[in-house]
Amino acid sequence: MHKSLSEPAKNMRSLAGLAATVAAASVYLYVLSTHLLPADEYLTPAMPGAPEPEPHYYKLKFPSDLDELRELAEMLKFYKQEHHGYVLLLFCSAYLYKQSFAIPGSSFLNMLAGAIFGPWEGLALACLLTTTGSTFCYLLSSAFGKQHVVRVFPDKVALLQRKVEENRSSLFFFLLFLRFFPMTPNWFLNITCPVLNIPLPIFFFSVFIGLIPYNFICVRTGAILSEIHSLEDIFSWAMLAQLLAIALAALVPGALIKQYGQAHLKVKEMDGTPDGNRKMR
Repeated sequence: MHKSLSEPAKNMRSLAGLAATVAAASVYLYVLSTHLLPADEYLTPAMPGAPEPEPHYYKLKFPSDLDELRELAEMLKFYKQEHHGYVLLLFCSAYLYKQSFAIPGSSFLNMLAGAIFGPWEGLALACLLTTTGSTFCYLLSSAFGKQHVVRVFPDKVALLQRKVEENRSSLFFFLLFLRFFPMTPNWFLNITCPVLNIPLPIFFFSVFIGLIPYNFICVRTGAILSEIHSLEDIFSWAMLAQLLAIALAALVPGALIKQYGQAHLKVKEMDGTPDGNRKMR
């Protein structure tokens, strides 16, 4: 008979498996992003008789501020006209990469979706990719990371475990509450739910429904940013109507879920409100 692996050996094997998955995904995303056409082909053509510029390639990277977001959106919007499938594949791959490996920055990608694909196609994409990427993160944590999550975040996992048990009868609405009011970051919920034995279907639909308002706000913001070219655009009636829609999407669902949570859920202590003698740090 084969002897069972020791705990250190299991930990090393899980880390090796996770590292191999990250490396393979990184290589795939790098290869995909390097097949972009020369950047000069999307710039304004040179004047007749002027020398042709030396070709250079645009280096794709995740946007970290609004200026980079605008520049990347303008470039990808141009390429989408002739290469819609390629831009869609590139965007989906980058989004899933971030979500699957719990890398912060989904708000910029949601805004990029609105800027490139428009408010409705962008919203559909954001909801689908958020849910799919979070599910991948759940599965990766379940396969490789359970013991590491407990070891690195023992107090937070213990607190969340207690709250899950207290709200087991309303588990789906409890998870919705946590998505609407992120007392715990979304990435942490994604990697912790397998440890807490949250069923995958409940996890999947709580992510899909719970993040619709957040995705709507970000996608709409990205679509608006792509339409603003002057101060006059900001104060137009159409723009004010869109801003009002964003405000309602943020306030109304949150207020309803909060009212339900106060009446049916036990969520004290998770937001720093005392509940006994412990609080989440």
